[in-house]
Amino acid sequence: MTHPGSTTVGWREWAGLPDWGVDAIKAKIDTGARTSALHAFDLELFERDEVEWVRFAVQPWQRSDDDVAVVEAIRIDHRTITSSSGTRSDRPVVRACLVLAGRRVDAEVTLTRRDEMGFRMLVGREALEQGFLVDPAASYLGGKPSKAVRRRNRGKT
Repeated sequence: MTHPGSTTVGWREWAGLPDWGVDAIKAKIDTGARTSALHAFDLELFERDEVEWVRFAVQPWQRSDDDVAVVEAIRIDHRTITSSSGTRSDRPVVRACLVLAGRRVDAEVTLTRRDEMGFRMLVGREALEQGFLVDPAASYLGGKPSKAVRRRNRGKT
């Protein structure tokens, strides 16, 4: 079933976080997660003009330390998240411009270490509800970046 104006994505896609200088990051589309999650490290909470912010580093590639982006964003919330394995963790939440299958949406994103995970990002239901349908039998319906970008993700140059 299709809905007018919706974009169909597969269970995994390439996404972008353009405001943060991350043009390509491999993401798992996760309808079981309410909020999107991003691999982030070196988290530092700080205050600017009486507003709480978080500074963090984003490592977009799964098997490479190249192209780390240092980001500052307003912390909009702090949530206790329960993983699919039942583990609970407290995470800061920020708002991000997410590009998925060529569409730009506003997404709430929790920041957490995802070193051992196969994907640096999960895209959850709150982002997907903004006009996406998921085909669980498909991958990369939004297209793939260049071969050079895909090789960087595999730790090859």
